[in-house]
Order: sequence, then C-alpha cells, then structure tokens
Amino acid sequence: MKRRYETAYVACILLVLASTLVLRLDLHQALSLTIFSGLIAGTLFFWRRRLAFALVGLGALLGFGVLDAPRLVEFAGLDVILFLVGMMLLVGYLEESGVFEYVVEKVVERGGTGTGVSVLLMLMAGLFAALVDEVTSILFMMSSVIHISRKYEVSPIPFMMMVIFATNIGSAATVVGNPVGVMIALRGGLGFDDFLRWATPIAILSLCVTTLMCLKLFAGPMRELSGKLEGASMMTESRAPPLSSLRWPLALFALTLVGLVFHHSIEEAFGLETNTLLLGIPLLSGGITLLVAGERAPEIVERRVDWWSLTFFLVLFASVGTLRYVGVTGLLAGSLLRLTGGDQFSFFLLFLVTAGLLSALLDNVLAVATFIPVVLDLSTMGLNAEPLWWGMLFAGTFMGNLTVIGSTANIVAVGLLERQKLAHISMKEWLKYGAIVAPVTFFIAMVLIYVQIPLM
Repeated sequence: MKRRYETAYVACILLVLASTLVLRLDLHQALSLTIFSGLIAGTLFFWRRRLAFALVGLGALLGFGVLDAPRLVEFAGLDVILFLVGMMLLVGYLEESGVFEYVVEKVVERGGTGTGVSVLLMLMAGLFAALVDEVTSILFMMSSVIHISRKYEVSPIPFMMMVIFATNIGSAATVVGNPVGVMIALRGGLGFDDFLRWATPIAILSLCVTTLMCLKLFAGPMRELSGKLEGASMMTESRAPPLSSLRWPLALFALTLVGLVFHHSIEEAFGLETNTLLLGIPLLSGGITLLVAGERAPEIVERRVDWWSLTFFLVLFASVGTLRYVGVTGLLAGSLLRLTGGDQFSFFLLFLVTAGLLSALLDNVLAVATFIPVVLDLSTMGLNAEPLWWGMLFAGTFMGNLTVIGSTANIVAVGLLERQKLAHISMKEWLKYGAIVAPVTFFIAMVLIYVQIPLM
C-alpha cells in the first residue's frame, strides 16, 4: 500500500509538471504550482506527515527564489493563526473548568428515548460547533456517544455520524466555528454580524433538515437505543462540576461572544480598522485566560493549543499566497470566467461545486485556502465576490460531510473510535449516509445564497 501511494504521489507531481509546460507558464509559475501540488498530494496520500511535506515545500519555494522572507511573513496568515490561538486558549480553559461536561451531561440525561437523545446530541453538537469550534465540539460530543454505546451496548457509528453531520453544519453558523470561517472572514472583510445575517439562518435550516434526514436514516439504531433505555437512567453518577463553580468561565465566554458579535459597531465607534477587534478580542480573552490560570498557564499553552495544525496552516497559507503572487490564481480566475462565458449562474455553480468536491476529497481547510486567492483575483476583475465567500463557507463545511477525510472533525471522531477499539467505519459505509446529507444541505445553501445575490 505504501509503495502504491508513493507511485501515485510521483505521478501527480509529473502530471502537474507536464501541465505547466503545456500551459506555457513561466519558471516561477511552474515552480510554485508544482511545489504546491506536491504539498497537496503529500497531504492527501500521507496525511500524518502533512507538516513535513508543507515545510519541505516552503523550503523549496525559498530555495528556488520564488518566495522571499518578507513575502512569507505577508502571506503566512498570522491574523488567522493568532485568532485561533486566542480562541484555543479560551476553549481550553472552559474545557478544563468542566463547562462542556456539565452542559452535555444535563442535556443527555434528559433525552428520555433513543430519538430524544439523538436529536439533543445533534442540536448540542451544532450549537457547540457554532460557539466554540468544530474540534472541541466533536471531542465532547464523542465522549457522550462513547459513554452511551458502552453503557447500553449499541454501535457508536450511527450516533457518531449524526453528531459529525451536525458539527460540520453548525460550524458554518459563526466566525469562530471553523478555521474555514475565520479565513473567509479575515480575507473577505466579513464580521461576526455578517455571519449572523448570511450564514446562521442557512446553517439553522440545514441542521433542521439534517436532523429530519437522520431520523429516517438511523431509525433502526434509535429504536435499539430506546429499547435499552427503558427502565434505566442515562447517567449512573454525575461527573460534571456544580454550576456555581462555572460562573467565571461562563462569564468570560459570554463577554467574548458579546465582543465578537458587536466588534464591528465598536470598531466604528472608535475609528478602528475593519476586523481589528475580531482579532483583538480573542487575544484579549486568551490573555485573561492565562492570567486566571496562574501557574497552569504554560501547561494550557502547551496542551490546549494545537501547534501542529497551526504550523501547518501557516505554511499552507504562505504557499497559497505564492500562487497569487506569481500570477497562477489570476490565470485560473480568468480561465473560469472564459469557460462560463461570463454567465453568473454558470460561474457560481461551477466554482462552488468544484470547491465543494475538493473539500470532500482533500480537506476543507486545504480546499478553501486554495480558492481564497482565486476569489480575491476575481474581485479585482470587478466580479461581486460576496456570494462566492459565502458559497465557499458552505462548500467547506457542508461538503465536509461527504467523506471521512472531508473535515478535521470527521478525522478526530473516527480516530477516537479506532484508538479505543470500539468500531471502524469504511469509506463505503460512510458514503452510504454522507452522499445523502452533504449534497442535500449544500444544494439548500447554494439556492439560498443565489436567490439573495441581489441583496449582496
């Protein structure tokens, strides 16, 4: 299997290199596209070594003179990285304080029936993903899924898929729900209030539709759980802290959310640049978290911040920025416009379907990071880019439900089950359900965005 992946990797690189000759790209364009393709292919075929491929690719861009140190800093997306660091510190503090255990336990114990528990799990997964982030949401929701499957001896796979679907959909509702949303907000100049206007209603509707579909798709497992629940209580003993001990963590979280919701109004009142506080508020909250943590601050920084992923994002953003710098994304943007003949509907459909499929086949962060420079180039050509920003958001989140590797939440959840030797799900089994939920919700999102284009 390893040799097959190595052969496929080399074949991808050679194919891209040959295409640069056919397209008659200049030396820097050919080098940047080939090196970036090597990064993407390395991530696809050797996921656990993705950071190694990313660092090698960045080193090659510098070594060949395609990229220099000042441009690297400019393209690295430090605003996105710092936003995520601040939110990870805050969420880590909430996690260690027991906030999520308290909420999940109270919700699950009130489920009553298999259907009730499943619906509540999905609603909580969507809400958590919107308020914190998809990875934190799936970690805590999976702890409940694993607890239920062990206690009542039911398969965890159906309930895992339900909470994953809800997590990815809920993560599109706000800026903080998904790294994809953070990138789109900061690059597209969109604020928290913009997400509440354009993304939240679509995410809520899609979550409701997904819940109804799951009630049909997983009716059998729900009935089985209902039978096991009869005459039993959900929780034998409470593991959650008392509510009185959660007042300060909840207060800090609430103030952070209020600040993010009204950041645009505060910026206008004080004459600050757009999205200054969208970045500043998470950093302020992260700093307060470390002050409150005291001696535990270094441990929180080391354990609760995903430095592996953040380093990968930084290198990825620098590599993608290079494509725009040398003109590759501009060529792609022009080609797309010519291919569709300038027809708005055809272009909108082609662009978003391509972004959605790449999100499902690669990873939503990879796909969206690749397409962001294309949208920026299209906006410089006079195209209304706002519908594309929102379309990319839903392409990256909703279509992430199509495959096991479509989003980080999927990979984390499946990994939890496999590490605890509870179950294994194949790509075929996943597609049986993902191929229904993902296209339906993505279609709903595209239609609702398209009909609102005159308002944008």
